[in-house]
Amino acid sequence: MDSDQFRKAAQASIEDIITYFQSLSTVRVIPDIKPGYLRPQLPASPPQDPEPFTSIAKDVTDKIQSGLTHWQSPSFMAFFPAHTTYPSILGEMFSAAFNAPAFNWLCSPACTELETVVMDWVAQMLDLPECFLSTGSTNGGGVIQGSASEAIVVVMIAAREAVVRAQLEKEGLMEQPNETEDQRIKREDRAAEIKGKLVALGSEMSHSSAQKAANMLGVRFRSVRAGQDTQFRMTAANLRKKLQECKDNGLTPFYLTSTIGTTGTCAVDELSEIAKIKEEYPYLWLHIDAAYAGSALICPEYRALAEHSALQHFDSFNFNMHKWLLVNFDASCLYLRNRVPLLTAMSITPSYLQNPSSLATHENITDYRDWQIPLGRRFRALKIWFVIRTYGVKAMQEMIRRHVALGEFFAEKVRRDGKGLLDIVAGPAFALTVIRCRVPSEKKKAVNGHAEEVLRSDGDGNVKALKQASAEMNDFNKKLDTADLEADNGLTKKVAELINARGEVFLTPAVADGVSVIRVVSANELADEKHVGKAFEIILATTEEVLKGM
Repeated sequence: MDSDQFRKAAQASIEDIITYFQSLSTVRVIPDIKPGYLRPQLPASPPQDPEPFTSIAKDVTDKIQSGLTHWQSPSFMAFFPAHTTYPSILGEMFSAAFNAPAFNWLCSPACTELETVVMDWVAQMLDLPECFLSTGSTNGGGVIQGSASEAIVVVMIAAREAVVRAQLEKEGLMEQPNETEDQRIKREDRAAEIKGKLVALGSEMSHSSAQKAANMLGVRFRSVRAGQDTQFRMTAANLRKKLQECKDNGLTPFYLTSTIGTTGTCAVDELSEIAKIKEEYPYLWLHIDAAYAGSALICPEYRALAEHSALQHFDSFNFNMHKWLLVNFDASCLYLRNRVPLLTAMSITPSYLQNPSSLATHENITDYRDWQIPLGRRFRALKIWFVIRTYGVKAMQEMIRRHVALGEFFAEKVRRDGKGLLDIVAGPAFALTVIRCRVPSEKKKAVNGHAEEVLRSDGDGNVKALKQASAEMNDFNKKLDTADLEADNGLTKKVAELINARGEVFLTPAVADGVSVIRVVSANELADEKHVGKAFEIILATTEEVLKGM
């Protein structure tokens, strides 16, 4: 493809992309296909001769788009959003054109330096503490990761190596110049023993990536209670209990994921009180996973909800711009209070990766390869830069506010028009409302009324019989409550499955503390009250439909 052919193909592709976005409100959110749909439509072997781009573009429309789940659809209200915008797409085009792996500063200085500047911009937009800026006094700074899951792996590595090094230093076993083979083996064996006792923690509502990271690092993982009794948030009291339990079992807690906006219910953990635990456990690395809801910190009025004032006491903070701030995947912003533990754990510099000796000690040199797992890295700062400059902070704030208002709108529909068939389990919080479907309880009321009448007719003279009847009644109510919960859970699951199978709107079924729920997120850029209202009507109508068949 030469430049003229590229120009023609690119212009046609841009028109196709615009057409795609404009059609999103008229197509199913979830494709009506079965697994394996694509292979029969493609040749069994790659083409030996060139094909015209028009043929490729036609296949994209006919074969690829037909198998897509449309995350940009205004009726996509599942999981959390995954934004993309025209400025972000343009940034990706330039990034692909420059194609700089940027594993050290010299590979492409602009890639490194723009990332440093842009990450400081974003930190200012969220009003993060000064310690997270590259210009801060604690050797902090930000780096773009591929996802929040990657960020958790990276900081958990830093936390693990920091606590191991601290213990080795305490025992006088740190690596020494000209150490003997026996000394090296002793140090490595002791390090392995320490690692064998380490345990990472997160709440029951933490994202699964925390446990996955622990599995990858070969350390234990323990969950902290976070149920309905605490509004699904991790409290300092429950954390202390789990930490003490770990210590009693001979384990060393070294890492904790706290969350701003849990995946299940968008709860915010008790950050201010959790931060104080650092005094009792100085080697406990405190990480904040704000993958989705962290974007709301761009608006001053939501910072108190996220216990923003406590952030300065945490070792790291991460959120995904590619969820709720108009930048396409991947753009996960990780901030460190002190980058030294991470660089100490991750830095390996063979001769072929070194910058020129004339730059070796320059204070403005950053090699982001030491802040991540891969060596090479994409020019992701470019699309963030494009988006911030194109929209401006004020427009991005207004978008967040509009989405939060849509969440309030949906919740009010449930409260006012739910006919007693829909309950709010959590929220609305950061544009997420968590609901469940309810089976009407007339039968339970009838049984309870009969039992109460029996108790009343017993009279005051038969206290023993009354107490026995009361105990039996309590036991019966517990069983009835369990049966009711199972019925409600079954109904909620069926409703969610039927809605998603029809594809008109896409929702996420989940379980929160044993309760089956449906998560409704109104943070899609194209969504408005019309689409959110339609989603409510579909949920209510489907609930009534399923109940008729029960």
